[in-house]
Amino acid sequence: MKKSLLALAVLGAFAGAANAQTNVTVYGVIDAGISRETGGANGSVWNLASGVQSGNRLGFKGTEDLGGGLKANFQLENGFNVDTGTQRQGALFGRQAFVGLSGNFGAVNLGRQYNPLFLAMDSVDPFGTGLSGATTNLMVPGTVFDGQGNPDVRVNNSITYSSPNVSGFSANALYGFGEQAGDTAKGRTYALSANYANGPLAAVFAYSNTNDTAASPSSAKAWLLGGTYDFGVAKAHLAYESEKADATFGDVNVAGADFRDWMVGVSAPVGGGTVMASYIKKTDKTNNNFGAKQYAIGYTYPLSKRTNLYTSYGHITNDANANFVVSDASSGGANSVPNNGQSSNAFAVGVRHTF
Repeated sequence: MKKSLLALAVLGAFAGAANAQTNVTVYGVIDAGISRETGGANGSVWNLASGVQSGNRLGFKGTEDLGGGLKANFQLENGFNVDTGTQRQGALFGRQAFVGLSGNFGAVNLGRQYNPLFLAMDSVDPFGTGLSGATTNLMVPGTVFDGQGNPDVRVNNSITYSSPNVSGFSANALYGFGEQAGDTAKGRTYALSANYANGPLAAVFAYSNTNDTAASPSSAKAWLLGGTYDFGVAKAHLAYESEKADATFGDVNVAGADFRDWMVGVSAPVGGGTVMASYIKKTDKTNNNFGAKQYAIGYTYPLSKRTNLYTSYGHITNDANANFVVSDASSGGANSVPNNGQSSNAFAVGVRHTF
C-alpha cells in the first residue's frame, strides 16, 4: 500500500474522512538504546532508554494546493516511549499540532509549535540536541516552564511566521497567547530568529521572552548567538547564550537567575560515520554557585539511509549548589539526578530507525 494511502487510512481513524486531493504523508522515528547513568543520589542505574538520539514519534503532515501559489498545510506529531509504549508530552499530538498557509510570502501556522530559540540551538549543536552531549543539558532551549522549572521546547497557542530564503537569509517569528482573562500579557511568549546559511558558513541569532505564568510564576528571557563552519575534514560549532529569569529557571530555583553559557564543539566524518564532541560552560552571574561544566563525545554510524547505530558519553561537573544531570533527546537523567555539587555521567549505545 502506498504511504499516502496508509496515512489517509490512519488519519481517517482520528478525523473520519480526508480530502482525496490533499497529499498526506505518515512518518516517524523509533529510537531505543541501553544506557548507564552514574552520579545519582541513589547510585548508578542501567536503563533500556527510549529516544536517546531523537525523540520517538509518529507523525502526519499534509499539503493541499489551493492555486495561485497558495497552499494549505498541517502537521500532527505524537511522541511516545518505545520501552513502555506510553505517551509523551501529556497529549495525543504533544510534539507538534498546527495548521496554516504557505506561499511566496513564506508560511504562517497556528497551533503547538517549536520555539525558534530551540530550532536555533538544534542547528548549531554537534549532537543535534540529542545523545549524552545535548546542549539542552545545560543551555535553555525555551522560556516556557512547567511547575518543576523544566523548559519546554514548544509553545502552545502560538502563531508562527517563517520567511522565504533570500540569498541565504531567513527568519522565524512566534507569538504565543497567554490566554489569561483580563491580562493579555500574562503568560504570553514571543520569540524570533534570524538565520544565514551560504556555503560552509551558517549563523543564527535567536531570542525568546515569556511573561509570568500560572505554572511557574516567573518571567524569563534568553538569547542565543551561534554558528557552524564546515572545513571539509571537520565542522566547527559555536554558541553563546544569555539566560535571565525572576525566579525558577531550569534546574535552578533562585530569585534573579542570571546565566551565561558558551559551547564549543566539532563534528567530523570518521570510518564511514560521524564523530562529535563538545564542551559547555555555564556561568552563574549571581555568584550563587549554580553553574556547571559539561564535556561529551559521541559517534553515529549509518547502516542504511534510514537506520543508524550510535554511542555517546557525557559528564557534568556541578558547582556547589547545582544538580544538572546528563540527559539526552528525551529520556535520560530521570533516574540519576545528583545531589547538589555532585557530578553526573551517562553512557549510551543504541539504534535509530526513521520512516
